[in-house]
Amino acid sequence: MSDPQSVLEASVSHLREVVAALDPQQYTAKAYPTEWSIADVMSHLGSGAVIMRHSIDTTIAGTAVADDFNQSVWDEWNAKLPAAQVADALVADQALMERVALVSASERESFQLSVGPMSLGFDGALGLRLGEHALHTWDIEVAADPNATVPADAAGLIVGTISMLVGFVGRPDGVERDISIHTTDPAGDFVLTLGAESVSLATATSPAVADLTIPTEALVRLVYGRLDPAHTPAGVDEALVATLRTVFPGF
Repeated sequence: MSDPQSVLEASVSHLREVVAALDPQQYTAKAYPTEWSIADVMSHLGSGAVIMRHSIDTTIAGTAVADDFNQSVWDEWNAKLPAAQVADALVADQALMERVALVSASERESFQLSVGPMSLGFDGALGLRLGEHALHTWDIEVAADPNATVPADAAGLIVGTISMLVGFVGRPDGVERDISIHTTDPAGDFVLTLGAESVSLATATSPAVADLTIPTEALVRLVYGRLDPAHTPAGVDEALVATLRTVFPGF
């Protein structure tokens, strides 16, 4: 399983399993981002699914998304009760995947979705949804299971496209340096460059002795601001990770 559609489908199934294990009374409990409840996270995923499905429709049709469309979706979902936010998010999640499955090969080939400064092909758009979906599923799952991790298949795909995100969210810490990173499950080698005004992550062309060895899913969570000490895997260099938490404060 290596294509974004299959991995996203697996993430959708995983979220459904995570939610099925919850008692409805837990819907209002805090998720990992403490300003959000589990229902809030589900509402975010549900509204995101509706917006992405509409974006697929308009992109293929060659029409524009109405200026107020996204806000109208958010308003609708924010008005739902917690139980409806959870239940409806699962429905919207599945509806998005059913729409994805209907996109033809020719439509995929010509697909270009503008997201802020980015222009994404079809797989790129699915990868963007996967990053959001897998990390927010973790936000919910970890509230009940402190040992929860981002699934390896999702982490493996996300890390392959995370360099653009690193450039957006990384914050230089005033110390210019290169950090050699070796990831496990799946294995990979990267160079994290902290510059005077920028942060970048690139695949290492000549892997060096690693300054940091870390599971791939933990590196993904680090970039997303979700690798606090309580959720850092054993054996990872805590001192180095502590400095990198300031570089990736989360979003």
